[in-house]
Amino acid sequence: MSSVSEGRFLSTSVPSITPGPRRVTLLTDDGVRIEAVYSPCTAVAGAGPDGPDGGTAVVLAHGFTGSVDRPALRRAVEVFAQRAAVITFSFRGHGKSGGRSTVGDREVLDLAAAVAWARSMGHRRIVTVGFSMGGSVVLRHAALYTRPDAADSPVPESDGEAGRVAVRHTGARKRRAGAHTDAVVAVSAPARWYYRGTAPMRRLHWVVTRPAGRLVGRYGFGTRIHTRDWDPVPLSPVEAVPLVRVPLLIVHGDRDPYFPLDHPRMLAAASDGRAELWLERGMGHAENAADEGLLSRIGDWAASV
Repeated sequence: MSSVSEGRFLSTSVPSITPGPRRVTLLTDDGVRIEAVYSPCTAVAGAGPDGPDGGTAVVLAHGFTGSVDRPALRRAVEVFAQRAAVITFSFRGHGKSGGRSTVGDREVLDLAAAVAWARSMGHRRIVTVGFSMGGSVVLRHAALYTRPDAADSPVPESDGEAGRVAVRHTGARKRRAGAHTDAVVAVSAPARWYYRGTAPMRRLHWVVTRPAGRLVGRYGFGTRIHTRDWDPVPLSPVEAVPLVRVPLLIVHGDRDPYFPLDHPRMLAAASDGRAELWLERGMGHAENAADEGLLSRIGDWAASV
């Protein structure tokens, strides 16, 4: 085992992009082992930093109870890999990853480890794409892990309350260099925490907050959930959006049973016109509802911005 500076992973060090699929275990900054899979671009054999994908890697962040091996995520990998290399990983408490789920809080560290691994393999440009819980994580990650030339910059006064809240989290910007993203796609993401306005979200809160619910999560959905409440409450997605300084796409279905359309509209409004908003007719929730056509359009956006 070896450790790569500023992008640790428990595997043999690789100085450049590998030609074939690869499965590794990453180590987060708080010591949690995360399973991750690298899938090369399939556009041409051996596509890499100088190939048609331009060195781009898409890092996919699944929803709550997902994992790298779930069919919906593998379908997304197949579509995105036609345009760029793809990295998938299981959030803590999911799949074969260690730790317990904090339902969007410390998962930012898992995403940072995956992004840093992508850069350690030679990818010059990273696009993060998150679904549902993963959508909230990619937004918070983009706010907290900035480009190297902005890593030590103060939070702008114009960011108001969001900026003041983010000050508590700026230490994350310095823990892992190379963990920043170059563009963000949030699909079916919540805008705010503790939302209970729909029946599916009330059931999810029962799973997360009740001992019996956590047993259902563990044995019914294969998801190990942390027993402690958030302390402090993490930066919310809508608070994070004003701090995102890279291209941002927000995608949401008009038949999402978890989060109604006020969530994506609130996120878009918080961007002050900088985010692109797609409201998809007939779409349900997250990766399970994203068909090949939508994934292809997201992939095209990710490759072009």
